Amino acid sequence: MSNYRAWFSCIDENCGETYPLNEIIYRCRKCGNLLEVTHDIDTLKEKSAQEWKDIFDNRYRRQSWPYGSSVWGKKEWVCPYVEDNNIVSMYEGATNLFWAERFGRQIGMEDIWIKMCGNSHTGSFKDLGMTVLVSVVNQMKSEGKDVPAVACASTGDTSAALAAYCASAGIPAIVFLPKDKVSIAQLVQPISNGALVLSLDTDFDGCMEMVQRVCTENNIYLANSINSLRIEGQKTISIELCQQFDWEVPDWIIIPGGNLGNISALGKGFLVMKELGLIDKLPRLVCAQAEHANPLYLSYLKNFEEFHPVKAKTTLANAIQIGNPVSVNKAIRILKEFDGIVEQASEVELSNACALVDRTGTFNCPHTGVALAAFLKLQERKIFKPSDRIVIISTAHGLKFVEFKIGYHKGELEGVFSKYANKPVELPADYGAVTDAIFKAIGH
Repeated sequence: MSNYRAWFSCIDENCGETYPLNEIIYRCRKCGNLLEVTHDIDTLKEKSAQEWKDIFDNRYRRQSWPYGSSVWGKKEWVCPYVEDNNIVSMYEGATNLFWAERFGRQIGMEDIWIKMCGNSHTGSFKDLGMTVLVSVVNQMKSEGKDVPAVACASTGDTSAALAAYCASAGIPAIVFLPKDKVSIAQLVQPISNGALVLSLDTDFDGCMEMVQRVCTENNIYLANSINSLRIEGQKTISIELCQQFDWEVPDWIIIPGGNLGNISALGKGFLVMKELGLIDKLPRLVCAQAEHANPLYLSYLKNFEEFHPVKAKTTLANAIQIGNPVSVNKAIRILKEFDGIVEQASEVELSNACALVDRTGTFNCPHTGVALAAFLKLQERKIFKPSDRIVIISTAHGLKFVEFKIGYHKGELEGVFSKYANKPVELPADYGAVTDAIFKAIGH
């Protein structure tokens, strides 16, 4: 049994309630606040910062179970409670940190990077959190706990991750999707992995209300980011970023925000590294929201003095089409601690930002487009220094959103002027016509 310990604790430090990780609980019973996973930091401090770096580096991308996973390679910091034989892993993490050199040169900056979290088993960063959550369920079941199924509300990526990891473990999965509001690729993933897919005639917030009621009244385990086990896996993005930069800290990190678990996790990863001495400074954080679903941005404009949910409008960035994010209090706390910024992007801005950066070799999902557009807006306002190292988090693979890509290049996205549209050139099968078109395009 590991000497390292972790437990749930209330995010309100004045409350002080704690609960074991194998208890099915998402909010504090005393005050109703969200919970977070707390680690025995004193035990972790028994190893030096250099020892932890060496451990993580020696495990990175190796085949020794379960440490080849970039999440479970940090097991002591993530979830030491789960026994190795109950871990459900797809070798998640260790995704490409892409140096966007050509894009950077176009805008006069040299140190721009895109963290390609979509290069993962189900095509999104959600795998990082789902491996932890499903592994804990697998551990609980091995201890005799009655967990009949695991469920989530989703706009696509969460459901894909839940379905895949549950299928691997042989655990029933139930996903609640808003009808006609997810891409075909996102819909087919949970269907293919055998999940029970419930397509509800509502939006994400309506699905979220329903799944919480179903889980609470029927002992079904809830897999949304209200469950802080997900945050533990997602926080490894921060650790992995520093690891990939030889333990140097970027100056800025920009990440799209919907339910706001991602920005919370990002901050938590950096804070634990700083507390344990692996890094000596914190980056600035930027949370990017779609203009059609921007409650955190509206709160930021008022210095976070108040927060009001909004009715999210339809956005091309459908995974962050969330008007009442469950992790808002965690997110605001992190943004204050990291001197963070919240920016928004319109449908036109996110679409053209995607297409612009695609032309330099990437293939971006619309949510990454929100982060890219926010970056471009802040860069235009000269928020960054030319020498700053900036990482933009790409949350999902662009292949999950081919309808968005096709619509953009055909000029068929409603209300969007496709500035960088690239339509196929239709020609007769005639040599002269073909060569004329080629040399016209390449400028010879």
